[in-house]
Amino acid sequence: MTPAFPSQLIANEALSPLDGRYRSQTAPLTAYLSEAALNRARLFVEVEWLIYSIEQGIYPGLQPLDSPHATYLRELPQNFSEQTRQRLAQFEKETRHDVKAVEYLLREHLSQVRPDLLELVHVFCTSEDINNLSYALCVKAAVEKVWRPAAEGLVGRLKTMAAEYAQVPMLSRTHGQTATPTTLGKEMAVFAHRLGRQLGALDRIEYLGKFNGATGTFSAHVVALPHVDWPQLSRGFVEHLGLTWNPLTTQIESHDWMAELFSVITHFNRIAHNLATDAWTYISLGYFRQMLSAQGSTGSSTMPHKINPIRFENAEANLEISSALLDALCATLVTSRLQRDLTDSTTQRNIGSALGYSLLALDNICAGLDGVAADTEVIAADLASRWEVLSEAIQQVLRVETAIGQANVDSPYEKLKALTRGKGFSEESLREFVESLGLQPATQERLLQLRPETYIGVAPRLTEEFLD
Repeated sequence: MTPAFPSQLIANEALSPLDGRYRSQTAPLTAYLSEAALNRARLFVEVEWLIYSIEQGIYPGLQPLDSPHATYLRELPQNFSEQTRQRLAQFEKETRHDVKAVEYLLREHLSQVRPDLLELVHVFCTSEDINNLSYALCVKAAVEKVWRPAAEGLVGRLKTMAAEYAQVPMLSRTHGQTATPTTLGKEMAVFAHRLGRQLGALDRIEYLGKFNGATGTFSAHVVALPHVDWPQLSRGFVEHLGLTWNPLTTQIESHDWMAELFSVITHFNRIAHNLATDAWTYISLGYFRQMLSAQGSTGSSTMPHKINPIRFENAEANLEISSALLDALCATLVTSRLQRDLTDSTTQRNIGSALGYSLLALDNICAGLDGVAADTEVIAADLASRWEVLSEAIQQVLRVETAIGQANVDSPYEKLKALTRGKGFSEESLREFVESLGLQPATQERLLQLRPETYIGVAPRLTEEFLD
């Protein structure tokens, strides 16, 4: 049965959950990656090019802009009001071209202070000259001011947990099975280290920009002003904007830097996804105890006792969506037919969504970690009953002692395998076995001193050295 819902639009409702249910968590990105933010950046680039080109003196005999006029123009993108956006929308209805609309908006304002300069608005520019620089500025600001602080916040939270739990012995599970103990803090440090490496990779990303005309050759530029060193002027302008100059492109900037950036963020996402699944598992094992918020929490609509680990489940799903979008961006943006096609135009409009789902996930993981505490009694009790994990250390000692002539034990691995695999193993079992081997007194005593909770190697030291 198809429900007979009315077909009219529901006013003021968002299609994407990023702009609906989760808007409060993702709203900071709209300052840099919304359509309005892109248009503001376009206006900024147009204004800066007009001022920069005049200040460089490339137009013979042209009177420069005085300071009040330059300030007036620079305030246009700074004060990008709703009225400005509406006026821009009107121009776009006329032009059917988003960048041309920005040009007309700037011409309208320039006519009030220097009408003699109107023909220099958007001069020597193709729309991609404006767009690539605008996107680079928007993405750079979004990553540095919104996404990265959230990522660093997660790493910081993990470091705090690593320090807090550095000395807490914990049973490991390799392949989901009982394995050599570690410490809870060391496991948190592993994730902090992995995520931190990706932040280091982020530091090495160059935000590239190009400004070289219709096919990257400065052809019209050279004909109009042959005395100008156009590559040098282009480089100066791109660097004036705080970007890295790309000297060789077609009509478009090749977007390779975007693919590199999104690959790093995707890698960060997938490590964070691993963290979310591990945190979920530690809750399932009882190693993490979920704390009720002051407002209370409903875990199940029918089972009153439950507190569901929804923060980590939400993060898993949103990281998968973010990574899928970022993968698609990486694949699409690096390909353009010959010197230009428009596949990148609509693709880049999804950058905000890709980062938005990641930002939402990071917020949920941090909130999830803030809402759990290690149940050290459960962790200790689980570990105390797992004497079989010591079989690894015992067989390694027997191998070494036999090899150096201090013992004579045939096939130590097989002996421990027969003793422990699929069987109960206790402190008494260990003592009986070790005392039956005829080992040197010092070696025997060292093995008899083994306990599951102390069999953690240098895990605390590794954690402390990482944190230092």
